[in-house]
Amino acid sequence: MRKTPYVIAFALTVLILVFNILSIRRVDWIVAKTRSEILRTTVTTSYGLNKVCELTLTRVPGPDKDDEITYRDYDCRPFPSRSRDGCEKENSGFCAAWTGAGYVDYLATGFTAITPLVILFGISTHSRRRRIWRALAGMTMLQSLTGIIAFAMITDMYTRNQYPGFEHAELGKAYILHTLAWTLSFLVSVGIALTGYAAEKGQAWAAGPRGYYPIVG
Repeated sequence: MRKTPYVIAFALTVLILVFNILSIRRVDWIVAKTRSEILRTTVTTSYGLNKVCELTLTRVPGPDKDDEITYRDYDCRPFPSRSRDGCEKENSGFCAAWTGAGYVDYLATGFTAITPLVILFGISTHSRRRRIWRALAGMTMLQSLTGIIAFAMITDMYTRNQYPGFEHAELGKAYILHTLAWTLSFLVSVGIALTGYAAEKGQAWAAGPRGYYPIVG
């Protein structure tokens, strides 16, 4: 198999890894906003895989007619919390599912981190390039499937409002980055599998000028 498909796969898997790391670190998988015109206050609650952050903005009239003073408060805490989120009582199922989704996403990120190393090892010699595509396609499909599982778990909890704070909330940037990550992983897996299969069939565009031919003894 040519080096070019592996180089493209390497670049994409590095991009996928960046998307995964960003989505794990960000605290905006699900975002809820509440406004009080009377109190002139906006509260934005952002939910991440392991913490929740609350941004409170209060605007009050300033000394001048057109002046406005803004008070800002930003606070984060572990999420879900046994005591504050009812993990030992009514929200026990949600807490277990949300924590599990986080673990699955960490697993997907682990697979993604290994994949570029596999590619670098596989393209070192022509003989390895002929064999490594199966393992690489399987690994990228595995990282895609684990990402899909985490995606499905979080989407289900969001759409069914399994946590009171999710009511009237919206999906955030971390959720979008995660979706892009597993979608790209799936496309890379399919692309590698199709290219590897075409190379084994002797297609020049995939195998290169030195196509794969059986050895006649």
